[in-house]
Amino acid sequence: MVVQTYADVFRPAERTQARVYNLALVIGGSLFIALMSQLAIRLPFTPVPVTGQTFAVLLIGMLYGSRMGAATVLAYLTEGLMGLPVFANGAAGLAYALGPTGGYLIGFVPAAYIAGFLAEKGWHRRIDTTLLALVIADVFIFLFGVAYLATFSGVESAIHLGLLPFIPGNLLKIALVAFLLPTGWKILHRQKS
Repeated sequence: MVVQTYADVFRPAERTQARVYNLALVIGGSLFIALMSQLAIRLPFTPVPVTGQTFAVLLIGMLYGSRMGAATVLAYLTEGLMGLPVFANGAAGLAYALGPTGGYLIGFVPAAYIAGFLAEKGWHRRIDTTLLALVIADVFIFLFGVAYLATFSGVESAIHLGLLPFIPGNLLKIALVAFLLPTGWKILHRQKS
């Protein structure tokens, strides 16, 4: 059973309008990820910055659903690969994407897809299931990110440089999304009543 996402609730019924709506969501979502990427703090001991990307990717996945969420992240990555300064700290291009943080960028795609897939199963309606869905999706960001970083620094170093320092911040981002989504559904249901 597929449950409506936020994007589904507002999608026009007419086919052409729905396509324009979907395109607007993808473009707007990719720009939101780009904007959140600029909220970046460089840590002196690691090539991986603290950014708002994870928050944006997980939120987009849950709001848009699996296919639209993944498509939005792919649009964001395409923008960066084309040279638009959308990656952290205004970075862009293939050289950046192939650098030490490239695995995180790749991991955003399955993370958005999985967050969206679980939202489509109704996991975004309650705080506890939203939290679990977001943690599962976030694991994929770190799985790809740390694995790729390990090709530059070795596994143990990659864990210390690309995972452990980021767990508290990611848990905070996850908690924020997990609070926002179910709260939004409650507000929507009240307005319909």
